[in-house]
Amino acid sequence: MTFTPHGKHLIAGEWVGGGSTFRSEPAHGPAHDFSLGTAEQVNLACAAAEEAFWTYGQTSRDRRAAFLEAIADEIESRAEAITEIGTQETGLPVARLQGERARTTGQLRLFASHIRKGEYLDRRHDPALPDRQPLPRPDLKMIQRPIGPVAVFGASNFPLAFSTAGGDTASALAAGCPVVVKGHSAHPGTGEVVAEAIHAAIRSCGLPPGVFSLVQGGSREVGAALVTHPLIRAVGFTGSLAGGRALFDLCARRPDPIPFFGELGSVNPMFLLPKAVSVRGAEIARGWAGSLTMGAGQFCTNPGIAVLLDDAEADAFTAAATAALEPVGAQVMLTDGIAAAYRQGCDRIAGTAGVREVLTSACERRKAMPCLFSTSGRDWLANHALGEEVFGPLGLIVRVADADEMLAVARALEGQLTCTLHLDAGDTALAARLMPVLERKAGRVLANGFPTGVEVCDAMVHGGPYPASTNFGATSVGTLAIRRFLRPVCFQNVPDALLPEDLRG
Repeated sequence: MTFTPHGKHLIAGEWVGGGSTFRSEPAHGPAHDFSLGTAEQVNLACAAAEEAFWTYGQTSRDRRAAFLEAIADEIESRAEAITEIGTQETGLPVARLQGERARTTGQLRLFASHIRKGEYLDRRHDPALPDRQPLPRPDLKMIQRPIGPVAVFGASNFPLAFSTAGGDTASALAAGCPVVVKGHSAHPGTGEVVAEAIHAAIRSCGLPPGVFSLVQGGSREVGAALVTHPLIRAVGFTGSLAGGRALFDLCARRPDPIPFFGELGSVNPMFLLPKAVSVRGAEIARGWAGSLTMGAGQFCTNPGIAVLLDDAEADAFTAAATAALEPVGAQVMLTDGIAAAYRQGCDRIAGTAGVREVLTSACERRKAMPCLFSTSGRDWLANHALGEEVFGPLGLIVRVADADEMLAVARALEGQLTCTLHLDAGDTALAARLMPVLERKAGRVLANGFPTGVEVCDAMVHGGPYPASTNFGATSVGTLAIRRFLRPVCFQNVPDALLPEDLRG
């Protein structure tokens, strides 16, 4: 049975259409018209979210957990429709969409389990000391409380796990915060189906309709209206550096500045140490090629740079990487715009002084082929542009003169989501010199692996110093993500009957 979207917004429990429209640009299958979001619809959604907060922010952890689990169940009941429209809109294969759907429902259930345990509340109690001299101490209790309505921006490259019901939405709802989502115009139909699932869960759980709204995208004005709306208390965003920085600046210029949690991507450099390259350089090269081209390289953790010593082993590594990349065929990218930006990025790198083309291919309109380039450590250090992300399957080999230059490259890096060390036992001394630098530069440091594939669990950090993200103290993946949408509140000498339920007794 073919799924046909109705193209409307979900605002405070009502499907709203009319006005101007935009047309989807699917990789295959029929295009559909969707209502274009407006500032007035954003205002209605935010007002409903604020009204819902007075109820939803006070709900029990068990009730919110049941709601999250109901969303997961409703998403799974729409699995066929989600896969059908998702593959059409994005060009991603069926297996990828199925796996991402499982990750999305898994995130929802993980946060349900997390809030039931209650550890995230960070409850603290300093009992009163009435006899303390020279002054008595009052009774002090502290707990994390929800901040209010949260704006979430869907991501282009993850139509499920980082979009309508993705990690930002799941963690905000878990915290007790209503959510207003700006849908991504790259996959509006997918967003619509998931919004239907959330809407059904709201009704079955008897929650206020303003707990969740979806305003379809299609214009920058909708995003600007959302982040500047006075009722929005925080923003979760996954996307480009340029787009994220523009929204971040709007948040900072508000009369009441609010936190903008933007995950903006990075080049995720790998440092290949001499013994590891000598023993298993070809194996590392093949693994890198697989990670580099996974999903047409459209991952924010795509390892775009490999740094190693400039010697014969580097020649062998380059040859092995080239051999592994050559058979990779053209892959459909998420949008025409992303494909065009990838081609421009390849041209930019190819035209940079000191860069040698190792493997380049002509790219069709919406498809990408892997490209591989090489440069020296000296030239990389001299040109800041070589450290900027190209979103797609592009790899840059940086051949450094010695260990000191490798350390200089590490120190010159901007903030990253990940940094990786490939090392063997004989590389420990050099690795020990690099580690203090890498942990300062990245939110996640890997050894002998590849950063694509982010585990959703308690210990995961998906964030890093700017420009990887706009808040180095936060993560957008894992249970710690809930802390973005909470704030500590201290209650002094407050009677039990007036305290939040989780602080009583």
